[in-house]
Amino acid sequence: MTSIEPTESTERDGGADAASQAPVPTVRGRLRYLLVLSRPRFWFYLAGPVIVGVAYGADAVPELFGPAALVLFGYFLVPANVLLYGVNDLFDADIDAENPKKAAEDGRESRWRGDRVVTAAIVAAGLLSLVTLAVTPPIAWPYLGGFLLLAVGYSAPPTRLKTTPLLDSVSNGLYVLPGAAAYAALSGIHPPVAALLGAWTWAMAMHTFSAIPDIEPDRQAGIRTTATVLGARRAYGYCAGWWAIAVVVFAILDPRLGALLGVYPIFVAVVAATDVAVERAYWWFPALNTVVGTALTIGGLTRIVRPAEAGLLIEVWSLVGVIVGVA
Repeated sequence: MTSIEPTESTERDGGADAASQAPVPTVRGRLRYLLVLSRPRFWFYLAGPVIVGVAYGADAVPELFGPAALVLFGYFLVPANVLLYGVNDLFDADIDAENPKKAAEDGRESRWRGDRVVTAAIVAAGLLSLVTLAVTPPIAWPYLGGFLLLAVGYSAPPTRLKTTPLLDSVSNGLYVLPGAAAYAALSGIHPPVAALLGAWTWAMAMHTFSAIPDIEPDRQAGIRTTATVLGARRAYGYCAGWWAIAVVVFAILDPRLGALLGVYPIFVAVVAATDVAVERAYWWFPALNTVVGTALTIGGLTRIVRPAEAGLLIEVWSLVGVIVGVA
């Protein structure tokens, strides 16, 4: 992505003189930067669980489009991603300088180039979470609060959970919490424990799989993660193991859920056993999540509408998800 924001290297090399000669950031430039920072390809990692939670928590069709469902979906689609990845990029600026995934010319992820305005936008994205509290009952608040704590604590000092092996993986259960909040808000009860445990172990495996392409850059930067400690080969086994546990736990709820989640251990086994580059598999992973998430959502919707109508209700969301997943 081409950006007019001054980079850290520019500031180091040219100091104040170089900074004074840099182009003045524009509103359009900052918005474009925030868009790339928010990782549009991964928007549905947070918004998707909300859709699933709504599908299983609603008791009638009108609830699918009620204030709680719409606000939660809207917040976790964009603002929550700005918060999550903005905090990540801000505190990883030095590390990302050696990360090829963050190459500016790639356009998918960008190294930190923010300024005070961008930082303020990230803070504002966090404050917007107060809106979600206003439209949800107290039973959903622990999940919303847990998301905020983990989203910041994962990257920001003093915790920086992402630099502690195993805790970096466990803390990524934060992706489950938007769905749990949506379910609790609409149903008035907490999600089944098996659903939370199964989804959490699934998220742990997803995190470590996404960290495999970062093994060498993280090692060069002196960062210890679950993936850097295990190495690529054992990290594949770690992911397969947690995904297999997720399959078993979901099967306790419903054998059909277990069968659906079974695609993940197969996926990682294929990647590990073939010459498919993990960097390539990493970028197509959102498409797989979209397909599985769509199937889960249709299953939930069939509780309150006929299968054909459920397909129509989810069609728009699945189309948007596929577009986001391959963009």
